[in-house]
Amino acid sequence: MPSASPSSAASTPPAMLTLARQAHPETDLEVKRSHFLARAARTDSEEEARAFIASVRAAHPTARHHCSAFIVSVPGALPIERSSDDGEPSGTAGQPMLEVLRGTGLTNTTVVVTRYFGGTLLGTGGLVRAYSDAAAQGLAAASPVRLVTRYLWDVRVPVTDAGRLEADLRAHPDLSVKETIWGPTHAVVLLATDSPAPAPLAELLASLTQGEAVPEPAGSAVVELPV
Repeated sequence: MPSASPSSAASTPPAMLTLARQAHPETDLEVKRSHFLARAARTDSEEEARAFIASVRAAHPTARHHCSAFIVSVPGALPIERSSDDGEPSGTAGQPMLEVLRGTGLTNTTVVVTRYFGGTLLGTGGLVRAYSDAAAQGLAAASPVRLVTRYLWDVRVPVTDAGRLEADLRAHPDLSVKETIWGPTHAVVLLATDSPAPAPLAELLASLTQGEAVPEPAGSAVVELPV
């Protein structure tokens, strides 16, 4: 497909790095007989983040601390960033975990570190290292994805031309064919592109159909792509 103009490319939202919507493994870091269990999750709102923290707390009711950090995006505004030491000395757990989370580039993500005390005090520096390392370990065990907005288009063509057009479009690297809906005389090919600009797709379709097919906007969808 012809390249989008700079103005149309600028209107395409940037990809967001977050976690896949799945259960991620819990990791266990042992430091002087204390166990630091870390788990991360995709959370698309502050309510989801707090619900995830509560679920980890419920899963480990006898643990002394459930320290946490999360970053949640807000359209048109700065992201929400929160952290909690949950009873550990101030600044030794939540904030170091938040710094680790920031360093990953992930957003819409929450990480919780649950501590089972092992009987040995770690000191301020030891706690910062333990919570930072545990958070990093938990985040590394999770599966990151890129959230990308894809723009959808309906292309109506005669049934006699649909098969050939679909094959030509599937061979094109800058778009994807989502489905083809067959009717008695015409078919509708649903396409997805990275750009919201109709001109590049219209030019491609014109070259493939002698100007007979034109793209009609059909909304957009957010898709997860592996990192």
